[in-house]
Amino acid sequence: MKPYTLIGIILIVVAVAAFAYQGISFTTREKVVDLGPLQVTADKTRTLPLPPIVGGVALVGGIVLLVMGSKKS
Repeated sequence: MKPYTLIGIILIVVAVAAFAYQGISFTTREKVVDLGPLQVTADKTRTLPLPPIVGGVALVGGIVLLVMGSKKS
């Protein structure tokens, strides 16, 4: 498989995932209280939003690379 075609397919898959999930969530553990031997922690979920423009740019880039890969042959 040609490199342009492979990268184009990967970008299209990333674009579909960006449109479907709208962000990346992750959990962090933070210390809330630290009194000598007593420690209290809390899990906090944070979300890194992915704007739809990221998915759009990846989709357009993937389509362009697929077209370039097919014209080279």
